[in-house]
Amino acid sequence: MLRKLSHRRGAGEEKNCAAGSCAVSGSLAGLADPYQIIPEKVEVPMGEARFPAPFEDGLEYSAPARGTWNILHTGMMIPESHHIFVCAKGCLRGVVLTAAEMGAMDRYSAIELREENVLNGDIEELMMEGVRDVLQKLPYRPRAILLYISCQHFFLAYDQDYVYDSLRKMIPDIDFIDCYMIPTLRKSGITPDEKMRMQLYEALRPQEKHERQINIIGSNLRIDEHSEIYELIRQGGCRLTQIQDCQNYDEYLAMSAAALNLYTEPTARRAADRLEKRLGQKSMYFPYTFDFDEIDRNYAKLAEYMGIPAPDFSEKRMAAEDALRETAELIGETPVAVDFTFTFQILGFTRLLLEHGFHVKEVYVDQFAPEEKEDFLWLREHAPDLIVASCKRPERRVLSREREEKYLAIGQKAAYFTGTDYFVNVVEGGGFMGYGGILEIARLMREAYLEKKDRKVLIQRKGYGCLSLI
Repeated sequence: MLRKLSHRRGAGEEKNCAAGSCAVSGSLAGLADPYQIIPEKVEVPMGEARFPAPFEDGLEYSAPARGTWNILHTGMMIPESHHIFVCAKGCLRGVVLTAAEMGAMDRYSAIELREENVLNGDIEELMMEGVRDVLQKLPYRPRAILLYISCQHFFLAYDQDYVYDSLRKMIPDIDFIDCYMIPTLRKSGITPDEKMRMQLYEALRPQEKHERQINIIGSNLRIDEHSEIYELIRQGGCRLTQIQDCQNYDEYLAMSAAALNLYTEPTARRAADRLEKRLGQKSMYFPYTFDFDEIDRNYAKLAEYMGIPAPDFSEKRMAAEDALRETAELIGETPVAVDFTFTFQILGFTRLLLEHGFHVKEVYVDQFAPEEKEDFLWLREHAPDLIVASCKRPERRVLSREREEKYLAIGQKAAYFTGTDYFVNVVEGGGFMGYGGILEIARLMREAYLEKKDRKVLIQRKGYGCLSLI
């Protein structure tokens, strides 16, 4: 059944329909009125949503909310490293802009693949000569080169081992890390995001383990200082290392001495497995959870590893409960929208808000994480009218981004799709872990409810939390 929905075009979009065709979206062509949207393809009540994929997969829309990190942001965390992308000119545009926005053009180079390289079959020679040329022209000697190959390499008879083995023999004083800019393959096996988090630690070498050293790996953002995990690790007499704290390459290499790697995001699981296999480091999943009992269980598990009694964070737990209650009282019946870029367990976060009296009306997510099945079932039972809204369906481009009433959005995409300037500007968990993290989220929600932000300026900045000159 079709339903006529109002729409507002973005800047520069014009209605240009003739003879039954329209320029706005390929998926809309062929409809008698291309602005008639099939609601079931764009949004669905939670009570009718399928798990784990509530929407059809296909042509995708990308909203101009750019705060999540890309592979260059992530790779730049390795200190004293230089980054070389080998790709066609058109595909290089995005990473060039990222480097420029970060003020890191001095750490970025590119080797352009051209048609003659494909026809002549000399990609290997081009890459090696290009790397040598880049090094000759650099004003400094990097400790590591992150060499990013592209989709084209996978479509051609390219010899990866020959290139990297040759470079390591020719230039033995520099570590070469193989990296991948392969968006066309992002739904085949390991995603580019997962692969980048693996390669982020590929230069670490085996060394003697220090039993009292613990790493947190695979996160783009440092764990927020308000998290009680720091207190717990100090109580255990251990030292915590995160790549964000490494000031030089030697400190980065010293991460291989840790006996335990904690990983907080599902996309870092393969990185943890790889380090356990390659370096013998144990791994422990320590997720961004919003289930208070699970928070306690995670801390107890870490305490057991360190050989100390389970911590008593009951005061912090009560403080988090009080902060959520006070925030809900302030916000009242104001509709709340959340999106998946805000945190890695968006259904768990939605459940937390609903359990504490918030009026969550919309959740923007295209796929549910397997580990959130329990929260999904709870929401189906207790919040069947909650709207699950797609972020990627192409119809999103012409659907209305205006609301008659004030909305509080949590996450950049939720802010964009609801057209509100009252929003929490956080991506990828924000480092907000445990009860301290929930206290900070509640504070940011109160702040967002009371004070407008410049949405259009803020959400276009790439890699929120990373250095940006914009």
